[in-house]
Amino acid sequence: MKIPYSKVPIAGNELELLKEVLESGWLTTSSKASLFEAQFAVKVGVKYACAVNSCTSALHLAVEAIGLRPGDKVLVPALTFTSSAEVIRYMGAHPVFLDVEYGTGLVSPEILEKALANLNDIKALILVHYGGQAAKMTTPDRNGILDICRRNNITLIEDAAHAFPAKYQGRFIGTFGHVTCFSFYANKTITTGEGGMLVTDNQEIYERVKIMRLHGIDRDIWYRYSLNSSSWEYDVVAPGYKYNMPDVNAAIGLAQLKKAEYWRNQRQRCAEYYYNILDKINHINLPSLTGSLEDHAWHLFPIIVLPSSPVTRNELIVRLSEEGIGTSVHYKPLYRMSYYQNMYKLTPDKFPNTERIWKGTVSLPIYPELQEHELEYVCEVLGKLLK
Repeated sequence: MKIPYSKVPIAGNELELLKEVLESGWLTTSSKASLFEAQFAVKVGVKYACAVNSCTSALHLAVEAIGLRPGDKVLVPALTFTSSAEVIRYMGAHPVFLDVEYGTGLVSPEILEKALANLNDIKALILVHYGGQAAKMTTPDRNGILDICRRNNITLIEDAAHAFPAKYQGRFIGTFGHVTCFSFYANKTITTGEGGMLVTDNQEIYERVKIMRLHGIDRDIWYRYSLNSSSWEYDVVAPGYKYNMPDVNAAIGLAQLKKAEYWRNQRQRCAEYYYNILDKINHINLPSLTGSLEDHAWHLFPIIVLPSSPVTRNELIVRLSEEGIGTSVHYKPLYRMSYYQNMYKLTPDKFPNTERIWKGTVSLPIYPELQEHELEYVCEVLGKLLK
């Protein structure tokens, strides 16, 4: 049996929408991208959405729009993909890495409070909703992450690359922080092949992002060519970037968006199967849940191989591959990456929970088209290898 780590689901009308784009004669950013933005904003429940070519681009635009300056300090979890930190360095600012909770891989309010007790002049927090589960945003006693950021005048940027369509206490991720950035990479809950979306309720941030995503031009370039009354005249008001999402990608996103909840439900089905069966297997820890199954986006299902295991994490990955089962690792911590390690003199002992996760983590296949017999096979092989 061959079970890949991930597989892109197709809604059924991607080809139809792509055909419309091809026949329109306009393949770059135009009406499909605009429609995708509008529908995504309605889905999440925000005023503004801006489609871009990656979540990394969205994060870069976010830190630029909030006015990050050289020398500023930004909190970011150590357990994340490099994008979360590299955009800080784009601006000449400095990431300050945080440990995460062992069971969830999330920055908790307690971790944030402890860090702030020993830090000052923090400009922003880039909060990663790891694996598709929302961090603890607000609490009745106002001790959630959003509450702490407000008390300390810290701008909150949410890295929701894993977290669509995730919720916190029934409210969509994307409606809490100053800015939220989503990913539509090929293995995400919905995909545009490559792409991302920045959402916000802040009009000033939105207008800055719209300008900066396309060369700093003061108007959407497709209007200059698509409207009969439109003038060719435009101005460059800032040294912007080339981050726009083409209509080809947006067409795929429109088709995928219609199936987002169904696919989230199918991912949950896979997760529930894993919980029910793998809970009986020794030598591993399963992901901890802080909220309901329905609020989780289920982008990842990372297990942790314990030191008591008869095989190491790396050996398990090799053995699973030999049995036809694809896996991945999320993530090698950023303090173990040579650039950040050398730049900031980081050592693993400062991040005990992240280190425990890293040494044992393996992400299992989880995608909508996984069938019960395939899930059964994955669990059987794990059980055999971890006896």
